[in-house]
Amino acid sequence: MRWLVGIGLIALLVGIKSLDPYPVEVLRLKTFDYFMSTIPATDSDIINLVSIDDESLNKIGQWPWPRNTFCSLLGSNVTGLTVLFPEKDRYDTDKDFSDCMNSVVIATAATDSKIGGNPPHVGTASIGEDPLPYLTPFDGVLNNVEEIEASAVGNGITSTAYELDGLVRRVPLVFNINNTLYPSFSMEILRNLAQAPSYAIKTNSIGVEALRIKNFDIIKTDSQARIWVNWNTNFKTISAMEYFQNPQPNVATIIGVTAKGASTLVATPAGLKAPHEIQAAVLSTLVAGTNISRPEYAEDLEILSLLIGLFVLLLLSFKVYFSLPALVLAIVGSYWYTFNLFTTQQLLVDPSYGILAALILWAASSFTNYLREFKLKQQIKKQFEHYLDPGMVAKLQKNPKLLRLGGERREMTFLFSDIRGFTPISEKFKDDPEGLVELVNIFLTNQSDIILKNGGTIDKFMGDCIMAFWNAPIDDPNHRENAIKAAIEMRIALEELNDVLRAERSIEINTGVGINTGPCIVGNMGSTSRFDYSVIGDAVNLAARLESSCKTYETDLIISEYSQVDGYEYTYLDDALVKGKSEPVKIYTIQK
Repeated sequence: MRWLVGIGLIALLVGIKSLDPYPVEVLRLKTFDYFMSTIPATDSDIINLVSIDDESLNKIGQWPWPRNTFCSLLGSNVTGLTVLFPEKDRYDTDKDFSDCMNSVVIATAATDSKIGGNPPHVGTASIGEDPLPYLTPFDGVLNNVEEIEASAVGNGITSTAYELDGLVRRVPLVFNINNTLYPSFSMEILRNLAQAPSYAIKTNSIGVEALRIKNFDIIKTDSQARIWVNWNTNFKTISAMEYFQNPQPNVATIIGVTAKGASTLVATPAGLKAPHEIQAAVLSTLVAGTNISRPEYAEDLEILSLLIGLFVLLLLSFKVYFSLPALVLAIVGSYWYTFNLFTTQQLLVDPSYGILAALILWAASSFTNYLREFKLKQQIKKQFEHYLDPGMVAKLQKNPKLLRLGGERREMTFLFSDIRGFTPISEKFKDDPEGLVELVNIFLTNQSDIILKNGGTIDKFMGDCIMAFWNAPIDDPNHRENAIKAAIEMRIALEELNDVLRAERSIEINTGVGINTGPCIVGNMGSTSRFDYSVIGDAVNLAARLESSCKTYETDLIISEYSQVDGYEYTYLDDALVKGKSEPVKIYTIQK
């Protein structure tokens, strides 16, 4: 049953991973955020950010500015301008602005409606299958003024792609605009920095594999031409007002708006970012070669390792002492392996779901083990609480293996005790059977308490007869001595009980006790569903025969030669040939 439950749970967990529902994907993304956050922060020495902030608007005037105002921000180096110019300038300065755009890449926004035409775009070489079906699709773009578009050295899409939790982590480098390939804003800046006339896109059977710009390294992407952005780059950010007064050109300068009400901020794992800040982070990731990728085999690797790991954990969970170390090893191992892939090869493989699944399986297995052990302990308590000392019951609950089905061979000491002359006593209660039952219970309690106190196990009550044994289920090296000690104390306790019975009921109880020691089989006897803890062996039968012989030898206690221990004065009775035995047995008693 435990196997079926465990395998069923594994199948469920693997199935959930395969379906990749929202919670699983978000968990994976948050894990990747943590991995990315461990990249040491660096300062960019090639990119400046110029922010059109509140101070700039207060000094220069109401937004939008006259277009020719931007000329003071444009240098001879490559400049990226994330401001859109969809309408003609109200100050009629578009011509002046166009004339100063010698090395400017302007931004274009992708839309889901076919407004405007297609912006100018560079030539593209495609290697492999058609990449368009794999790219982020849009129906159109928000065009800039034609004069401005024509003067720019590049036009790039600044649109971003949100993950399920609303954050931007991956940015497309190429878009599908009305079934035409268009580069992103950062790709156009990189192309102009590399002084390349075009770029190439390589695809395979599952989508885009990589992009290539002449004079630049191969850019590996995911199947949708997206890259994971490294947000741990610090850029020199200059207010536009300051830049007007003291230009500080760099290899690339990216200009954008951060003034309140004039810019739309985008949520990222590193906080809210303006569009030009996002594009700068993308460009820095590409230039530094720190673009992180999720390999094609990642999903298959995660599912396969999940299946194998959970199955091994299930096997080890059957050994309680191994389950927690196995869980810790699984968690540490999966995290170390995936984090090592990230730090050494810049690959993103998700350990989070595997760790979560391992915790779920371990918790379920532990709970199942707990229930099973609790049920077994309750069963042991129910079975033995009336026949064993509470301390011995606790030991059995702690180590149930002592009660394994089938039993084991042990040398044990057995004690049988029975009331002598029970029939005459019964006749006195012929009109009061309830009173007879009460009397028997008083007697059995009086005698049983002494057996339990001396470490004995009461096997059963047979009417007015008690069967007990020592050295099982708990080891008792002094089982002979404890059995004889119990018999003597039972004798004394019975005398005290008789004093009360004679005074209150005019009744006296006499007993016969037989003690023998020998090998037997002890354990749970029965079926797997119903069993009793008992003993089987010739030594048991001999103890019963000795108890029956007490009447013959007119004594209340007979001890076989096999049960003798030092410390007592024995009286020899006979070499008795008891029923069922072919050879005589020396028997003794201990006088009162």
